[in-house]
Amino acid sequence: MKYIFLRPILFILLFTSLCINSQTPCENGFAGPYPCLGFDLQDQLTESDLGTSFVNDSWGWTDSTTGKEYAIIGLRDGTAFIDISSPTNVILLGTLPTHTVASIWRDIKVYQDYAFIVSEASGHGMQVFDLTRLRNVTTPQTFTEDAHYDGFGNAHNIVINTESGFAYGVGTTTFNGGPHFVDISDPLNPTFAGGYGDNNYSHDAQVVTYNGPDTDYTAREILIGSNEDIVALVDITDKANPVEISTITYPSIGFTHQGWFTEDQRFFLLGDETDEIGFGFNTRTVVFDFNDLDNPQLLFEYEGPTEAIDHNGYVLNDLFYLANYRAGMRLINLSTIEDSNIAEIGYFDTFPSSDSADFGGGIWNVYPYFESGNIVLSGGGGFFLVKDNGNLSVSENSQTSNELRIYPNPAQNIVHLSAKNNIGVVTLYSVLGEVIIKKDIQTEGNLDVSNISPGIYFLKSKNSVQRLIIR
Repeated sequence: MKYIFLRPILFILLFTSLCINSQTPCENGFAGPYPCLGFDLQDQLTESDLGTSFVNDSWGWTDSTTGKEYAIIGLRDGTAFIDISSPTNVILLGTLPTHTVASIWRDIKVYQDYAFIVSEASGHGMQVFDLTRLRNVTTPQTFTEDAHYDGFGNAHNIVINTESGFAYGVGTTTFNGGPHFVDISDPLNPTFAGGYGDNNYSHDAQVVTYNGPDTDYTAREILIGSNEDIVALVDITDKANPVEISTITYPSIGFTHQGWFTEDQRFFLLGDETDEIGFGFNTRTVVFDFNDLDNPQLLFEYEGPTEAIDHNGYVLNDLFYLANYRAGMRLINLSTIEDSNIAEIGYFDTFPSSDSADFGGGIWNVYPYFESGNIVLSGGGGFFLVKDNGNLSVSENSQTSNELRIYPNPAQNIVHLSAKNNIGVVTLYSVLGEVIIKKDIQTEGNLDVSNISPGIYFLKSKNSVQRLIIR
């Protein structure tokens, strides 16, 4: 019997080798001391290695000139920059000290080749750091900031819409804690652009140039705020005149913490940071249907397998990467979200001793957007770099792309494909780009894989590529 697994993957990987040179592979459910499913540990740096007593948030940057990838890690007393281009031998390049005093809250986002850093530290404002300075660093440095914005003092978080060139400080000392608008189109000269003080204190937000199903708002700049006890949708296209679109709440509110759109901007996945403690849920993700931004709807609630507190979550393709404190990073398949069904398919747990609903220890943030597939984890224990090892499996009868439904049937050695519309030809490639099968399936058909050798393959349709693992 063949075993067929599949997972979405970026098309850029189609002709590249997928051999994984992992430092600590996930074997028999563990990568070293860390429980795991589907992820190898590439490398790690402890708090001591980073010269701090506390690690918090994180982000990433890819140098478009060199192709090198860098992790940016928030510390109690500054920000660390790590070269991860050799993922099993990462290099700490140095730190940028806090602008004022230490704080356990620090947040980073990237626009073009610049990092923008805020903190709850009193008077901190927003630091700007030119990331191209990392290119020629050979020994760890203590860096200085390249610019500073002092239009607000402390801020809980920084949000950036990379399409519009605006940053948004949230949880600041201005606008009742609502979003504070900053024009960063000239990164070294950030300028005040307005703000929005309604809908309560904003703890976190996502801002997008909207291209979702509600055509009333196409190309508008939309902010979705996670605002203590509501989710607020605001049109902020006109910075001088932001307009509330709608708000929505949900049952059993603890603290409305952070959320993220699915890539089609139809569904919004929300994490409530204290509901597990206050109501005794397992990790809960609240899923909203934002098909009509003026009339958002609560679609369903998902509970994970542990009682750990959820923190930050991000979507890539049909996957949701969730920083889950003491349960580590959890990977959730969103391919059947339209049917009110999502499911966990992998994890990497950096806090082996407990999955309890406590804040001490565990993962604070996850950054899954590197083209290499390396994933940054940050929080208790320091910095971890992990990577999908090719053993993640999506359950049978699951949708793995918005365009194409794929139903592996290992018992019959077939892959059944169906689509709502005619997607035409699908092609199965080897990792070297050799065409194995090419078939016009119209809207439905089977691929016979009984004569295909075990290995990693790619199934390409009109708008997506899926990875097939045949064993």
